[in-house]
Amino acid sequence: MSSAVRVRFCPSPTGDPHVGMLRTALFNWAYARHTGGTFVFRIEDTDAARDSEGSYEALLHSLRWLGLDWDEGPEVGGEYGPYRQSERGDIYQEVIAKLTGGGYTYRCFCTADELTERRELARKEGRESGYDGKCRDLTDVQIEQFQEQGRTSVTRFRMPDQDWVWEDLVRGEVSFGSAFVPDFVLVRANGDPLYTLVNPTDDALMGITHVLRGEDLLSSTPRQLALHQALIELGIGSGVMPKFAHLPYVMGEGNKKLSKRDPEASFSHYERLGFLPEGLVNYLALLGWSLGGDVEFFSLEQLAEAFDVSRVNPNPARFDIKKCTAINGDWIRALEPNDLAERIVPYLVTDGTLPAGPTQEQLTLLREAVPHISTRMEVLSQAPGMVGFLYAGEPGSKPFELDEADAQKLLNEAGLEVLAAARAALDGLSEWTTTSIEEALRQSLIEERGLKPRLAFGPVRVAITGRRVSPPLFESMELLGRERSLERLDSAAR
Repeated sequence: MSSAVRVRFCPSPTGDPHVGMLRTALFNWAYARHTGGTFVFRIEDTDAARDSEGSYEALLHSLRWLGLDWDEGPEVGGEYGPYRQSERGDIYQEVIAKLTGGGYTYRCFCTADELTERRELARKEGRESGYDGKCRDLTDVQIEQFQEQGRTSVTRFRMPDQDWVWEDLVRGEVSFGSAFVPDFVLVRANGDPLYTLVNPTDDALMGITHVLRGEDLLSSTPRQLALHQALIELGIGSGVMPKFAHLPYVMGEGNKKLSKRDPEASFSHYERLGFLPEGLVNYLALLGWSLGGDVEFFSLEQLAEAFDVSRVNPNPARFDIKKCTAINGDWIRALEPNDLAERIVPYLVTDGTLPAGPTQEQLTLLREAVPHISTRMEVLSQAPGMVGFLYAGEPGSKPFELDEADAQKLLNEAGLEVLAAARAALDGLSEWTTTSIEEALRQSLIEERGLKPRLAFGPVRVAITGRRVSPPLFESMELLGRERSLERLDSAAR
């Protein structure tokens, strides 16, 4: 496919990046990689009141964490920079001057109260309530009179009197009647350019050929088509009319559109919980697209190889946290043990299970434990609860504690008798291995005393790991070692 494809991801740095935004970034990245095109990362930070440097840094971090590299943009550069709109003010002023000189714009002196009054009247009369073009053909005398009254003016784009039809790459043919696309504001009264100007301008100047964006922006497409056409006529930019693809909504609980305020929408929420970038990317790709053949487990590279924007489903996609978590669990089990262990370490340090500078012996123990916990994990933040007992009591780690509810339930009179029998059976073992531990405990507790496995091993598990739910018992005892295992049996029996 043509290497001339140029797509862009252009978020505003407001708040924490959310999964719907990152799904858009992922699809743009995948389309660029699939076509051999260019992925442009652009920051739309012209709203000084809402934009923040912290959010900007979070955007860069989220893309890097997910493995989405960009060909042009912040910290990478490119021939069409700068790639932050806050640094492109002179460019926008030049463009608006050319649009005004070409007769594509006009000054509008309507006040907010006047606009509201006329919109309400239009609604009462059953007419479209968009801007009615009152200032479209002001004379020089009328303009002078408004200025003498102390009125300020915005700059509006003069929409052509025509219907708008385009072939959306996701939705097929889309059309808007001219009555539904009134003249719109490009520049505020204070001279600040609006999204309506800067977004299409940057697309034109950066040679963007395909615009993949959210469905919520569908209604703004006719305005962008009109402005692109004006820029082409003025010889501004690449002269390319981009093709549009509007991606489906991402829905949350109750089939409501997922918003930034929803906890499950926050990217940092998933990073803190311990989702893998591979797992989150895999699931985000399934929000409106599929590899085909009921295949739901695939890598970023496989996505790039197979991605076709025409196969994006236009229907809303529901974010299912249970499915997202399950896919993440699949990815945890697919990792090499040493790789998984390395990714777990930060969560153990944050939790206090390991000191900030773990020893080589502690890391070796973790690598040995990983095969026994990976099948039980869905997110990395579960690791401290599963391996914490191996480090408890060591310098720089938490003290070993029994879960109060589990101890109360299982370390009753019968449970203490089980511990005493287990202690006696283990005391004489010549070697401390998983096999020998299991054989000794089964013979003593099940064969000789006739206990069911749950009643036989439950008290031992709580004494050794502190909880009823843990990695496999016999393997855990081998990892913990003879001395510490017997100490915990003794301690729990007191």
